[in-house]
Amino acid sequence: MSENGERKVMEQNEKMSPPAARGGPGAGRLGGGSGERAKDFTGALKKLLLYCKSFLPVFAVAVIADIIGVVVRLIGPGKISDITSMITENITGEIDLDGIVSICVFLIVLYVIGAAASYASGLIMTLITQRLNYQMRDDISKKITRLPIAYFQKTSTGDVLSRVTNDVDTVGQTIQNSVSTLISAVTMFVGCIFVMFATDGRMALTAILSSVIGFVFMLLIMNKSQKYFRSRQIVLGNLNGHVEEIYSGHNIVRLFNGEGKEKEKFDKLNREMCDNNWKSQFFSGLMQPLMGFIGNLGYVAVCIVGALLTLNGSLDLSVIVAFMMYVRLFTSPLSQMAQAATNLQSGAAASERVFEFLEAEEMSDESALTPHSGEVRGEVDFSHVHFGYTPDKIIINDFNCHVNPGEQVAIVGPTGTGKTTMVNLLMRFYDVNSGSIKIDGTPTSEISRHDVHDMFGMVLQDTWLFYGTIRDNLTYGKKDVTDEELDKICAATGLSHFIRTLPDGYDTILDESLNLSAGQKQLLTIARAMVENAPMLILDEATSSVDTRTEVLIQEAMRKLTEGRTSFVIAHRLSTIRNADKILVMRGGDIVEAGTHDELMAMNGFYAELYSSQFANEEAS
Repeated sequence: MSENGERKVMEQNEKMSPPAARGGPGAGRLGGGSGERAKDFTGALKKLLLYCKSFLPVFAVAVIADIIGVVVRLIGPGKISDITSMITENITGEIDLDGIVSICVFLIVLYVIGAAASYASGLIMTLITQRLNYQMRDDISKKITRLPIAYFQKTSTGDVLSRVTNDVDTVGQTIQNSVSTLISAVTMFVGCIFVMFATDGRMALTAILSSVIGFVFMLLIMNKSQKYFRSRQIVLGNLNGHVEEIYSGHNIVRLFNGEGKEKEKFDKLNREMCDNNWKSQFFSGLMQPLMGFIGNLGYVAVCIVGALLTLNGSLDLSVIVAFMMYVRLFTSPLSQMAQAATNLQSGAAASERVFEFLEAEEMSDESALTPHSGEVRGEVDFSHVHFGYTPDKIIINDFNCHVNPGEQVAIVGPTGTGKTTMVNLLMRFYDVNSGSIKIDGTPTSEISRHDVHDMFGMVLQDTWLFYGTIRDNLTYGKKDVTDEELDKICAATGLSHFIRTLPDGYDTILDESLNLSAGQKQLLTIARAMVENAPMLILDEATSSVDTRTEVLIQEAMRKLTEGRTSFVIAHRLSTIRNADKILVMRGGDIVEAGTHDELMAMNGFYAELYSSQFANEEAS
């Protein structure tokens, strides 16, 4: 899709999105949070594995390096045990210092190799994670341009943003931390058990049983604390949503004296947040002391059993020294595996949400369509158009209309009659259920959406401006626009004085400090449409946010802009479309009247009724 097409889709989507969909933190439960579980854990991990298949060879290298680091740590206690034996066996005689030094040198070299292997593993996993995050975000970005507008009507903006940011980050963190940790922990756990039993089976059973007793208590506490972590995330989302909602609607809250009610609601959420935070942190704080307790319990058990066996003459002191180190190596991977398993649940849930998005139904493939070339005359023909957003609810019924090149067509009617829907169909934001829409004799279904979007300039009632300079906003999607051209367009839209008052003119950054009025924002979007200079125009109540004097100026500018161009104007203020070449009056998805303003007023029908009632209301006001 072209930049122009993307911009129009974003503008249209912003217009159609429900208010709740436009929020940030409070727009919905963000994916990948603590305690969130995948619907299909195994299926999610399989999809993630397939997605990462290009990284598997490099990942295998990281795993091998990690295993080398683990093996090095397992060899260490045995060598230290050998040093202890050499000392205790010759404590009254001559100690083999050369042998001890050689073992120490071997250990130093071994630990350097282990450190290098662990560092290499961490570095490789970081690179894999960042490449994976980049690839996921790139695929999501491309996917957004291929999704139909209907998807964004059903899915909130906050939810899409959550998948691009939170969920992708959670997947990356899971792979970088949890997966590698789980592999090294399992390797350490299995290796430690093997080495301990190879050294002494009795001491191995002592170390394992003492650690298992402690871990039973730890698992009970983890199970108890999980619900508080889950509840904390939910309350945090509600609290963020409340703060954002009240902040954005602060004027309304004050206008209706709702401060007291909103403060009570905030206090309630704040108390819930404090309560869940305290409980979750309390149980979380028990983990470290408990891990210390498990380790110390293992030390005590090993020392007591080892001392008894040594007194019986069936165990050497060096074995006790080795097992004091093995106990620490054995207890550490157990806690790591428990934590990694919990994180894998969150990672699987996040990847599931990402793949749900990537697997969403796309717009039809248009690669076989021939790119449109040649001049666009602007002849549009609607022939027996039927359309409904759902099959069981048809909104447009047998819409027929022929528009000659250069005509200005106004579409009017009560709210909900299908005016904006017709524009959506014309722009191919949606495809018709039956019938056809032709541009210069060619059905739009045979023209790519990219080419259709390039044929139209669009100004919507809801403005869309992004952070950047005024020049960037005015020339969005266009290149090599000169200041002279901008000056001419700004003069036509009444923006010249406003631009001159800015400190950096066209290079002034558009941010909240400018405090633009709704009318000024609308003028900027109108000027942007003029800069685009498309052969056809769509104006959806483009002057609704400006005062009467500015409206007159814009109407004159619009008259110049629409000269020689086919234009479609959706209007609620009927006085603004009196000079339209053709007025289509819609009611219930059908054209009930069509003609010029004078012809429709002479009919004394529905349009005349609408116009008279509106004129009377304006007079009364």
